[in-house]
Amino acid sequence: LPIAALEAAAADGRIGAVAERVVRLPTDRSQRNTVERDAPAVLAACRGRDRAAEPSVREEDLGPIVRELAIYNWSDYIAADTIANFEKEFGVRVTYDTYESNEEMLAKLQAGASGYDIVVPTNYVVAVLAAQDLVFPLARNYLTNFGNLASAFVNPVFDPGNRYSVAYQWGTTGFAYRRDRIPAPPPSWGIFHDAAYRGKMTQMDDQRDVIGSWLRYRGHSLNSTDPGELAQAKADAIAAKRNLKAYVSAPVKAQLIAGDVWVAQLWNGDTFQAKQEEPAIEYVLPREGSTIWTDSLVILRSAPHKRAAHEFINYVLRPEVGAAISKLTGYGSPNQAAMARIANPIPYPSAEELQRLEYQQDLGEASELWDRIWTEIKSG
Repeated sequence: LPIAALEAAAADGRIGAVAERVVRLPTDRSQRNTVERDAPAVLAACRGRDRAAEPSVREEDLGPIVRELAIYNWSDYIAADTIANFEKEFGVRVTYDTYESNEEMLAKLQAGASGYDIVVPTNYVVAVLAAQDLVFPLARNYLTNFGNLASAFVNPVFDPGNRYSVAYQWGTTGFAYRRDRIPAPPPSWGIFHDAAYRGKMTQMDDQRDVIGSWLRYRGHSLNSTDPGELAQAKADAIAAKRNLKAYVSAPVKAQLIAGDVWVAQLWNGDTFQAKQEEPAIEYVLPREGSTIWTDSLVILRSAPHKRAAHEFINYVLRPEVGAAISKLTGYGSPNQAAMARIANPIPYPSAEELQRLEYQQDLGEASELWDRIWTEIKSG
């Protein structure tokens, strides 16, 4: 596993990096669809935060464990026995609720929802929560398994020193394909321009992923706001649309398994899930580049059971627990100690792949332009 490459990427900000204005929120954990939000507080929160100003590791006596815990997590994002085993070992009764989007979770918290101890935001949403004083600084003395994390997921730019967060799962966006139908597809977004597969391909029903893929195809950032670059991306997307069966996100897995779709823009974890039912399904990270994301465990400032919350995070950091979670989700484990326990682990990106991966950023005033282009693509 190329841990050295990941460490180097973490050091220069390519992994875990957050731009000053990252506030675009995915609307589905598996789909990573996105919607715009205006969060000016994030600008101040992210601006000027570098490794020279890392907070020191914090310790605190949180007292005895209160025998309750409330977790708010993405759906289908934990192993079947994770909660039951934790309850049995620690004598804690867990309330476990789920959400389908960062926006849903954040809106609920901003509306004053109380009682939750742990939430699982995507990388840059940690900064949103911290800027709004909604998260509790971790007491590292309770996280004795913290050292199990791969170095690339320690000290992220969006949370220097892991003051508030611990990495939970990570993933990338590329395309899935049926190798029994297309033995050697070109590792390029350009495959969607190939009329030989007309009617057998799909792209995601998401403007950031579709337009972003065509920006990367031409060598541009998937966060571009340049009108000329976006115009070319629009033209490429419309040309590809002629060959598409549909714009569809997670539900395409069933069509891949059935053989109705041969190529689908998709996420690595969802591809892995589909491959469990159809071994002929493979995943490609296009040579032009794509998206990477990380979800993290955080404790809310209003959490009524902070000690139990720390014990749960430390529990998840155990190799066997982290491995079981990734086996279920199909996404990558940031827990290096867990990797040996996963039969077919999602490999960490190579040094070359890291050069091609980006996090989505807020588009600012260009959001309206992106919205218009997406409308024109879908209606064209």
